[in-house]
Amino acid sequence: MKSTPFYTKLAHISISILAIGYIAVIGKSILAPLIIALLFALLLMPFASFLERKLRFPRAMAAFMVLLVLISGVAGLMVLLGSQLSDFARELPAFEKQLMLSLDELQHWISRSFNINNRQQAAYINQTAETALGHGTELIGTTLVSLSSSLLFMVFIFLYTFFLLLHRGLLLRFIVALFHDSHSPIVYEVVERVQYIIRKYIVGLLLQMAIVATLTCTAFVLLGIKYAFLLGLLTGILNVVPYVGIFISLVLSVVVTFATGDTAHVLFVLAAIVVIHLVDGNYIMPKIVGSKVKLNTLTAVLALVVGEMLWGITGMVLAIPVIAIAKVIFDRVEGLKPWGMVLGEDEVANAQPEVPADEELPPLD
Repeated sequence: MKSTPFYTKLAHISISILAIGYIAVIGKSILAPLIIALLFALLLMPFASFLERKLRFPRAMAAFMVLLVLISGVAGLMVLLGSQLSDFARELPAFEKQLMLSLDELQHWISRSFNINNRQQAAYINQTAETALGHGTELIGTTLVSLSSSLLFMVFIFLYTFFLLLHRGLLLRFIVALFHDSHSPIVYEVVERVQYIIRKYIVGLLLQMAIVATLTCTAFVLLGIKYAFLLGLLTGILNVVPYVGIFISLVLSVVVTFATGDTAHVLFVLAAIVVIHLVDGNYIMPKIVGSKVKLNTLTAVLALVVGEMLWGITGMVLAIPVIAIAKVIFDRVEGLKPWGMVLGEDEVANAQPEVPADEELPPLD
């Protein structure tokens, strides 16, 4: 049997990648909430199985109870964040006043250091303000549409999660039926591995988020930073977005501290976040999240860039787990093993078993 020429394989791969990218772009409104719901379903599946097996709940009732737990957790986080933001909003006039004083001091410093007089700076600021006001109506309309879209997005996530838990047996049988009977063991192995990796990854990510938020809140309180709890909570939440989230939290923390403190506090905030990020990257992330998602750094960064290009912030959050699922599939399909190899870590430099010997895979339901 003749092997397929390289240029033919290259054409097939290129067309497939372009087709997947096109489908991802036009299908964002369906695929994005469905993938998030799949991750939630994989995370909560052991709880649903416990309710069915130990407490003899019907599957629909178990799925509904799990959904209530998910909604309660998300709502609790939103209420906590909302209460902090409302406290911040009540002090917004004082914050704006302090910010204007800080900007005035910065303006005088620029004038002394770079010989740009206050009139030139004021003209530039006024021009920028006029441009911003010109788009004010459009910005408000866009914000309202975004809020309504976000609420609808969350509703679909909860609905998809419920139905994935309710019909998980049917979906598993469908996936197995797509392949020849001789491939059934491999299919079951892939499904088990995906459940294991994604579950451990999400649990580790949530724990990492809590630890980073606690460390940041503690550091800011000890440093006497205003809105320490709000900034720490935002830092923990934004840390879910790899590499980029910590930078966004750094900018927010510096801006708020600049308006409510002095230069020394700004420097302390910079140092604190940098130190926490180093501790997170070198200790918390490897120890808590572990190497369940075995992706090399280049793959992770490229996944974030492509995810942002396709789906924005949502794509950046989903990039790592989606690539991890793809790697599990690539590693167990003969023709796709080279792709799994290039996505993973260097086995020569990091030769460790993928699953500890004393840890068993969870049973399929």
